[in-house]
Amino acid sequence: MASLNGKSILILATHGFEQSELEVPLAKLKEAGATVHVASPESGEIKGWDKKDWGKAVRVDKSLDETRADAYDAIVLPGGQMNPDTLRGNDKAIALIKDFFAQGKVVAAVCHAPWLLVDSGIAKGRRLTSYKTIKQDLVNAGAQWEDSEVVTDKGVVTSRNPGDLPAFVAKIIEEVNEGRHDRRAA
Repeated sequence: MASLNGKSILILATHGFEQSELEVPLAKLKEAGATVHVASPESGEIKGWDKKDWGKAVRVDKSLDETRADAYDAIVLPGGQMNPDTLRGNDKAIALIKDFFAQGKVVAAVCHAPWLLVDSGIAKGRRLTSYKTIKQDLVNAGAQWEDSEVVTDKGVVTSRNPGDLPAFVAKIIEEVNEGRHDRRAA
């Protein structure tokens, strides 16, 4: 596994995140040497969703209000249905995602989290994947949807579901090590 020593990665989530889609990237990115913070509109802890019921709580390192894109190399957006659906209604969360994108930093979204790419305007004109039930949402937003375990378009990394997490995390590491990505508006 490539090293992320000296790199900082933000995971943005709230209650109802898919347990593995936060915990696996958190553990694997730390293992690779990155400093990883969990940010949320809530403070203290946020509770995950583990397949069919509430899962374990995860400690929040930073509030959304005190988080800035220029302090990080990438943002990771876990899925689950509740988590991205709640965050897409939060103007500060959408603004933060837009900031990462505008600065050419890696924006990585798995499962239902590409909804956040729709609401932030990032989806239009990009090659993306997602959980199958939101495919049409991405197509309607102007994305070119693919059924692949991981899709990358100029530093925007997307995957379909928890089964894709090894490929998802490996691609995040690769993209962070490439550095900033030049992007044109779609």
